[in-house]
Amino acid sequence: MSTTRPQLPDDRPEQGGSGVDDGAGPAAAVGRRTRRLTLVGASGVVPMARDFAREALREWGWTPAEGADRKAAAEDVLLVVSELVTNACLHAEGPEEVLVSTDGKTLRIEVSDLGSGEPAPRTPHRAGRPGGHGMFIVQRLSIDWGVLRVPGVPGKRVWAEVAAPA
Repeated sequence: MSTTRPQLPDDRPEQGGSGVDDGAGPAAAVGRRTRRLTLVGASGVVPMARDFAREALREWGWTPAEGADRKAAAEDVLLVVSELVTNACLHAEGPEEVLVSTDGKTLRIEVSDLGSGEPAPRTPHRAGRPGGHGMFIVQRLSIDWGVLRVPGVPGKRVWAEVAAPA
C-alpha cells in the first residue's frame, strides 16, 4: 500500500537536528523510542544508514536475534533502510535524514529528501529485470508505507513500518 498524506495521526511535527536522538523528544513521552541520523553532505550513506539502524535494533533488543522470525524481522528492517536510502540517492539528490522509531509493536523508518518525485513500485513488476525493485521490496516487507509532504516545504519523507517479531 502506498499513501500520500500530509501527516499520520500519530505523527508529531519534529524539530530538525543532527546526530542521534535517543528518544528524549515528544515521542518518548508516549513510549516511542526514536533515533535520528543526519546525512547531509555525507558519503557512503547507504552503509552508514544500515549501521545506524543496526545499532538502534541492538539497543532496542531486536538483535542479537534469537530464532528465525526475529532474525528475519531485523534483516527486513535493514533491507528497507537500504532501499529507502538508495532510492533517495538515485531519484532525489540524496537523503537528508534517516529516522527510526519503535513503539514495541512496529518499527518505523523515515528517510527525508528534497526530491519532488513520487516513489512507487514499478508496474508491472518483472523479477528477472535488473533495477527498479526497491519500492517493490519495501512494499513486500512492510506492513504499510507512504510519503509525507508538508505544503510549501520542499521535499518529502518516505516512511515504512515493519512489524516487531512475536
